[in-house]
Amino acid sequence: MNFLTELREGLLISWSAIRANKLRSFLTTLGIIIGVVTVTLMGTAIEGLNRSFTDSLSTIGADVLFVDRFNWMNNSAQEWLEQRKRPPLTIANAQELRRSMTQAAAVAPVAMDNAPVKYKKNSASGVQIVGTTAEYQATAGITMAEGRFFSDAEGSGGRPVCVLGSDITTNLFQGASPLGEKIFVGNSSFTVIGVAEKQGGIGDSGADNNVIFPLPQFIASFWDNPDYDIQVKVQDLKHIDDAKEELRTVLRRSRHVSPNEPDNFSINQQEQFLEFFHKLTGTIGAVGLFVTGLSLFVGGIGIMNIMFVSVAERTREIGVRKAIGAKRRTILMQFLAEAACICLLGGVIALLIAWPVTLMMQRFMPATLSPLIAGGALFVSAATGVLSGFMPAWRAARMNPVDALRNE
Repeated sequence: MNFLTELREGLLISWSAIRANKLRSFLTTLGIIIGVVTVTLMGTAIEGLNRSFTDSLSTIGADVLFVDRFNWMNNSAQEWLEQRKRPPLTIANAQELRRSMTQAAAVAPVAMDNAPVKYKKNSASGVQIVGTTAEYQATAGITMAEGRFFSDAEGSGGRPVCVLGSDITTNLFQGASPLGEKIFVGNSSFTVIGVAEKQGGIGDSGADNNVIFPLPQFIASFWDNPDYDIQVKVQDLKHIDDAKEELRTVLRRSRHVSPNEPDNFSINQQEQFLEFFHKLTGTIGAVGLFVTGLSLFVGGIGIMNIMFVSVAERTREIGVRKAIGAKRRTILMQFLAEAACICLLGGVIALLIAWPVTLMMQRFMPATLSPLIAGGALFVSAATGVLSGFMPAWRAARMNPVDALRNE
């Protein structure tokens, strides 16, 4: 009898045993179902968040440097307090970078605030408003869905125009075209000249919920002395390190930093966010895997206990099979297959539960039940069954056929 024949025979016997004890088999799989549902939902949430976060950053691109007073990833409160003492960035700093940098494709000073936005009877509160120049379209990776971005002349002249993000457009205009319409931001009115394509992101604070204005209009209408940051898009990603050093040199000269003093600004890149985010999701995943491991361990103990009971109940059957020539590996494979089938059944039930739950999760957060996660869940189920059933199967395989046949 070859291996494939033994495997097929073992699976048929295992399936018959499971069908003969439906309730016991189902109750045995409950621990596995809970564990697999947990690991599946955790995996869908983490993968969805990773994709959403990565897609959101990829719209900007890895070739953008962000100059700020603060380092995005401070290691302590003391570092943040020290950086708070730095002098603010200025429009003059941005203008000097634009004039002097040879490796910059675009330089945009950016100021941000929050304000309520109204259109007729529709309104939205806590909307992020952005004051910047025309080059912000390049540094922020904005593609227009409708209309256009404001021009250099409009940006420097401070005309009362604005560009809306995708989400705020949907909320205010509910499917109607906003082009040429006037919205009220705070107490000032602005004409909508464009709508940006959806960029994606997490929550309501992303670029899709922005309203973008020419910087002079932002200063005149909202904040006369804002805290700027500066976005610099480099010409060639291959030379981003050279561009970073050139930016540092020009900015130190512009801010009158002496050679023996440290930088009084920070140059940030999106990789810092990605590295931090992946560490965060890795920590969450590790905690989730620990909780899931406990659930699978309890479920595995239940599988092992039931398999010991099954071996004891079928001792005479084992003796008969060994007496007519069944090898140890055949008996071992039979009971391992039975344990794996019980756990796989639990894994399938868990996926049938996790799939509609994932669809509900997608209403509140990004979540993706990918084939890789589903396959991983089934593999974990089968592996749990094999590990839990090995000791009972090994005991069955090593039975003496004479002693087994004496069993009543």
